[in-house]
Parts: sequence; C-alpha cells; structure tokens
Amino acid sequence: MRPASFFPLAALLFTACTQSPPYEERQISGHLPAGINESSGLAASRRDPRIFWTHNDSGGQPVLYGIEPNGVRRGDLRIAGLRNIDWEDVASFELDGKAWLLIADTGDNRGSRRDCALYVVAEPDPAQLVPFQELNVPVAWKIPVLYPDGPHDCEAVAVDAKAGLVYLLTKRTKPPVLLTVPLRPKSPGPCIAQPVARLQNLPKPSALQKLIPVPGGHYRDEPTAMDFAPDGSAAVILTYGDVCLFPRNLGETWGAALSRKPQVLPPHGLTQAEAVAFAQDSRTLYLTSEGGGTAILRYRPAR
Repeated sequence: MRPASFFPLAALLFTACTQSPPYEERQISGHLPAGINESSGLAASRRDPRIFWTHNDSGGQPVLYGIEPNGVRRGDLRIAGLRNIDWEDVASFELDGKAWLLIADTGDNRGSRRDCALYVVAEPDPAQLVPFQELNVPVAWKIPVLYPDGPHDCEAVAVDAKAGLVYLLTKRTKPPVLLTVPLRPKSPGPCIAQPVARLQNLPKPSALQKLIPVPGGHYRDEPTAMDFAPDGSAAVILTYGDVCLFPRNLGETWGAALSRKPQVLPPHGLTQAEAVAFAQDSRTLYLTSEGGGTAILRYRPAR
C-alpha cells in the first residue's frame, strides 16, 4: 500500500509505455459501494458470473464483499477466526469440483513479517447471500508463507489449481520476483516460497516520473495485483501505472510467460490501482482502486 497523492502532471504519469493491444479503452462499469474504502484485491466468482469478491486493506474487517460490476453489493463473507493484518489480494479457483477463494494476508510494507499466510475458504452458494448481511464462513485450510531470503512485501497473488500451486509476486524488489508455494501443503508448517522467475519487463517509470513521489510516478512499476485467466490462456499484472497482459502459449510455464514483454493496455488513470481480475470469460478485465466510492473499471477485448 502506498499513500494516495495528487500531482498536477497526472496526464503525463498515466501515459502507456508500450504498444496498445487489442483491447478497448477503459470503461467505468460502476463505483465501489459504501463500506469498501480500500479495495486491495478482486476475484471473479466461480459460481456466479455477476459476482466479484473484494476486501479492504490492512486493519479492515476480515470480510470479503460480494459486488457486481455496477457496484451493487450482493453479500458479505466474514471469515471466522481471522484478523485482517494486511490483506492484499484475493483469488478464485476450482478444485475437486468445488469453488474456492484464497485470501492473501501477505502485505508487509516494512519487510518484517514472519506471519504471512494464505487462507482458503469455500465459496458459498450465491443464493445464501443477502445484501449488507454477513455470512460466517470457516477457513478450510491455511498456507503459512516464508521467503528463502527473508521477509518481502507481496500484494499480487494468483492460483493455478491444475498445477496445485499459488504464485506470489514481490512488490518492492527490483526486479519483482515470482515465487510459488503448494496450494495443498502436505504438512501444517511454513511453506518456503520457491523462486521461479525475475520479471525484468514490467514497464518502468521515465526519468521524469522517477522524480515524482506518488504511486503513478516513482512507484509506477510496482506490482499491486495479479490474476490468471480461468482457462489458463493469459495472466494480468496490475501496477500503479499500467495494466500488463501476458498471453500464455500452450504448455508454457507461467514463469516463462510472465518473463516476456507484456501487452500494455490503455492507461487505467487510477490514483492507486490495487486490484485486478479476469471475468469468467477469461478475457474481460475489471480493476478497482483504493478510495471510497472510486470507479470500477472494465476492459473489454476489441471486436
């Protein structure tokens, strides 16, 4: 998390860095409803294509909020027995014929935590959801995370259920490091994340942007969210400055796909973009930003 700031050269900061891929310009599909002031993760429901799950940042309630792309609030999941120390992302996946949600309590601004963990909960039947009412759900399993070289801040997490892996992308290292832990650990002890790639090709700030101490300036290449398309065809990484799409070839590893230069979508223009998700169609993208009532953005593939 970076503090949101205003700077008069915003138009310069939000300029895309490379070629435009076959996606339309961003559209506003709605606005975040009341109670969601620091949206820091986003995941498409695997049970209802109209629902996306989001959550507040550090110190917020241990609650996942079900919303529609237009901002309508569908229902809330309170995760029993958890604290929101620094929730930074959420992912959805299917395993053994069931729908699941993974919560990444992996934020570590000071690089000092040794209690980072991933929590998996079953996604409930949408018929159980009631707007502005909480449904209590238990943790199905916990994945304690440690890094081989000491603590890291991580705000970007995605799940490859077929491979049985969770992918984590560090934020403040230069370049960001992509690591994995098992989705279903065989023992309850900490999982040592295994590095698989260093991502050298995320768009970097220009010399002028480096002089500007705001998320869209000096910090614009820091990754704040990640998601894999449900069909495995692509990954998306969100940074403070850009939306980066990584098509994946058949049989290619995520490490190889994410190591290439990305397709950079039209600028998102958000002050503090921290959440991105593929829709169930594996092509359409949705983004949110920190801040009460901020826009929910949609990127549609060009016809």
